Amino acid sequence: MTRTRPRHIALGLSLLMGVLAGCGFHLQGVARLPPAFSVTALASDDRYTDLHQSLADSLKVAGSRVVGRGEPAGAELEILSEDSGQRVLSVSATNSPTEYEVYYTVRYRVRIDGREVLAPQSLTLNKDYSFDEAAILAKEQEQQQIHAALARELAALIMRRLTAVAP
Repeated sequence: MTRTRPRHIALGLSLLMGVLAGCGFHLQGVARLPPAFSVTALASDDRYTDLHQSLADSLKVAGSRVVGRGEPAGAELEILSEDSGQRVLSVSATNSPTEYEVYYTVRYRVRIDGREVLAPQSLTLNKDYSFDEAAILAKEQEQQQIHAALARELAALIMRRLTAVAP
């Protein structure tokens, strides 16, 4: 009886995986891009930004071969502009900042075979954090981590939009 239990569990798991695969289930974070994105040109003014790196990684994970601007590709994802920084949200009675908002904005468009399939559009994400003058180095590092996380989230949003593109 103890030997048949692992077999039943294995059989149950394989049946469950078969049902999930049959219904189109796939793990979150793995985008199913249209065939036109098998080779994607990722064009931006600065290829060393957090967003550019996150998009390139996401496209590669989704099975796309990423090339630079001007190289032959079925699709082109063009980053028209990026803007990021932080703003003061609140100050103390001594006029010292106590809370900041980190923001990241991207404007992009998508072309397939030279035809625009996603007109220029903007996405903005922001997150606030408290500030303590006694821990200025730690707070600077926190701000950089938030910035990188916002870039990853923007890349994920763009990837979700790419999956819905009909060539």
